[in-house]
Amino acid sequence: MTARTTSAPAVRVRGLRRVFGDRAVLDGLRLDIARGEFVALLGASGSGKTTLLRILGALDGADGGEVLVPEARTVVFQEPRLVPSKQVLANVTVALPRSRSAHGLRALAEVGLERHAEAWPGTLSGGEAQRVALARALVREPELLLLDEPFAALDALTRLKMQDLVGELCRRHRPAVLLVTHDVDEAVRLADRVAVLRDGRLVTDETVDVARPRDPGDPSFASLRRRLLDDLGVETAPKPIPSPDRAEAGVI
Repeated sequence: MTARTTSAPAVRVRGLRRVFGDRAVLDGLRLDIARGEFVALLGASGSGKTTLLRILGALDGADGGEVLVPEARTVVFQEPRLVPSKQVLANVTVALPRSRSAHGLRALAEVGLERHAEAWPGTLSGGEAQRVALARALVREPELLLLDEPFAALDALTRLKMQDLVGELCRRHRPAVLLVTHDVDEAVRLADRVAVLRDGRLVTDETVDVARPRDPGDPSFASLRRRLLDDLGVETAPKPIPSPDRAEAGVI
């Protein structure tokens, strides 16, 4: 059963089940996201992260449980999904009344693309196109913003810049946010809470107690990163360095 509400918390999930064939991808999942809270969701490929996001965004249905979400919610995908035949401003305000054009220009200004309003999607870089997608999401003033690995296709430098931009805009607009990602550093850098999904349930749901701006060299950052990698089943213990004598003997 799926219902909608605009009362706090922004997201309330209880006993959520989603089954594909004989496999329960989500099995009794429980999750709350408060208004203005940024939650990052980690998990191995196929663990159900995107399935959960799609259910919250009304792009997929549940097979059981209770899902309460705000009516006003938007999704930013890994691909910008811009309409090639529409200019940038028209992409931002697509399906909105003409009276929202001024709002679209303000949204473009927030992502640093106000001078690209009349540009065509084919002339944009990957980072610029994703900023247009972010402006398109924010102009709708969502109470819930769903981010499905929106930086995965970007180069490392552009990804860091986009992370900073998203973090700043989310703190300014204060929607509830769910970010699906494979990047542990990204999750710790951006989120108020980080959760790990495994076997259909959240095995970790931890507050990020690291001062902003967050530095990966901060011991608290590194400690949380190690714990999350352990929960993901990733070995983090450093390999022993062989002594010179053993290395020379060909023993590694």
